[in-house]
Amino acid sequence: MKPIRLSEHAKEQCIFRGTTEEEVIETIKTSFWQPIELKRQECKKDFAFEHEWNKRYYKTKQVRPIFVEEDTEIVVITIYTYYF
Repeated sequence: MKPIRLSEHAKEQCIFRGTTEEEVIETIKTSFWQPIELKRQECKKDFAFEHEWNKRYYKTKQVRPIFVEEDTEIVVITIYTYYF
């Protein structure tokens, strides 16, 4: 697999949305990729969470990176995180 690099925006979104770079990389490496608009890809992975986020308890955290596959690397553009 190509190296995975997070853009500065994606790194900021990790902090803002409660996701780690390691979770993003694991999601890309182990999940099914699906094409979306503008030649981008997405994938999703659920992680056991069992903590509070924004003063509410959640059992599961889902990480959904949006990325592009370039010739030499995979570049993560942004990250969405869902709690349930």
